[in-house]
Amino acid sequence: MSNKSRAIKVCLVRPSAFGVSETFIDAHASRVSSVNDVLDFRASIPYLNGRPVLSQAIAPRALRKIKRILTNADWNEEIQLGLTSAFKASKASVVLAEYGMTAVKIQNACEKLDVPFIAHFHGYDASKRAVLEEYAASYHQMFQAAAAVIAVSRAMESQLLKLGCPRNKLIYNPYGVSLDQFSGATPQEAERRFIAVGRFVEKKAPQNTLLAFSQVVQRFPDSRLIMIGDGILLNSCRELAAELEITHAVDFLGEQPHHVVNEKMRTARAFVQHSVTAKSGDSEGTPNAVLEAGASGLPVVATRHAGIPDVVVDGETGLLVDEGDIDGMAAHMQSLAQSADLAGKLGRKAAAHIANCYTMEHSINRLERILEAAAERRDMDVVRNEIDREFPSSLNRSNE
Repeated sequence: MSNKSRAIKVCLVRPSAFGVSETFIDAHASRVSSVNDVLDFRASIPYLNGRPVLSQAIAPRALRKIKRILTNADWNEEIQLGLTSAFKASKASVVLAEYGMTAVKIQNACEKLDVPFIAHFHGYDASKRAVLEEYAASYHQMFQAAAAVIAVSRAMESQLLKLGCPRNKLIYNPYGVSLDQFSGATPQEAERRFIAVGRFVEKKAPQNTLLAFSQVVQRFPDSRLIMIGDGILLNSCRELAAELEITHAVDFLGEQPHHVVNEKMRTARAFVQHSVTAKSGDSEGTPNAVLEAGASGLPVVATRHAGIPDVVVDGETGLLVDEGDIDGMAAHMQSLAQSADLAGKLGRKAAAHIANCYTMEHSINRLERILEAAAERRDMDVVRNEIDREFPSSLNRSNE
């Protein structure tokens, strides 16, 4: 990062104060040195650094309501007034909007103040059908106004191009993992212990992981599966484990802090995750747990879904199957259960691969360069090409 980037002021905008499973946004807020202010929405009201931008006292609120009635204005105009006031107070030289819908919301205020903004997509905002149907036209307008648009996977990049994002504005920047938090696994010495980390929701398909593992237990009775996470499918998965008669081999630990996840990964043979596209169209970005497992030195058994093939090299750092291929997943897990040496070989390459391109430092550095270029109104196509060259050639975007 140059000295210039320290002089720019970034206002980060997130959709809510306390998002679920948004460690990546927390990392942007805390690790990007030029982020001076954080704006979020609470009951649609903009809050800047934890305080409402527009007074919520009775008299000011009443006066604003009277003005809306007299001018036949809608509630959105008051939100836009709050955003404009917030960006003025922040003296932002660039605005980072987390999620595509947030970028749509702040677009008018940024244009009014002539402040460049960046739209950072994360997952469902680029894939869920209901979102795309509602925001199709708004996205197209926003793409034209944005200084840059960030995708966290190559699949998402392709999707955003289909939605109308100009190629010269679209930059691939996957999430990163902190190597000081995740490292030290020795799968070649581990028992037959598999670990899965993630919310128990449709797109994670934890039931498929259980079905695959049940086949592993039949061949290797001493195998164990540790599942970390919470969600609406947890109880159903407990019931499924009972029906499969594998409760003795599965530990459901619920949600756990990072240090516990790290500890469990260090003693595992492999990481497993069967991500799928949900019926709603919702899909992953690049799953953090997959990055964490690779950084720890674990081979990853997962699906060719969203950003997973970007960070897991099939046959070199992990083993991939198509979505829904439970037998294929079971076969890969059995291979690793049988051969600790294979697990160790894949795990060592996984750790090197993540350290080369996918650390938190890499991701934040790339984001800071994008923010700096946007603030200085430089050619984003140049930045895009520079960043693309930092990834393995097999993963680089086609120039077609």
